[in-house]
Amino acid sequence: MTPPPEYLLEKARHYCAYQERSIFDVKQKLQQWKASETAIQEIIKTLKAENYINEERFVKAFAIGKLRHNKWGRNKIIQALKQKQIPDLYIQIGLGEIDEEEYLNTLKAVLSNKTVKANDEFTRKNKLIRYAVQKGFQPELARKILDENDF
Repeated sequence: MTPPPEYLLEKARHYCAYQERSIFDVKQKLQQWKASETAIQEIIKTLKAENYINEERFVKAFAIGKLRHNKWGRNKIIQALKQKQIPDLYIQIGLGEIDEEEYLNTLKAVLSNKTVKANDEFTRKNKLIRYAVQKGFQPELARKILDENDF
């Protein structure tokens, strides 16, 4: 039995008011709540009209939050946004919100906080670069930071 659309809309409003959500997140949650496809479309249209969901606002908050709190690089942020089916235009807008100095400082912090055991400097740097790439940073940028600084 599917819940009434008014009830689902109210639940979706609370879900979106708690934190920024993408349309993909809201659709998934509504499907979890056993909403019909037509109800999902109507609810999302209403939430957009009431400004509960805004993809551009979501992307900006997501990109900055993942950089500051999870220490993710641009590549990992892009992948996560693509998984949420965010259009490329919004992804570029979100990445544009990231301050370049803050991005570099985050990469430096990621590299300096990582302890690596290696027999020689070459191996140690490669392990650090692989770690930075795993966190979503560009390998060239990580190599440049490592060459300029002593970690």
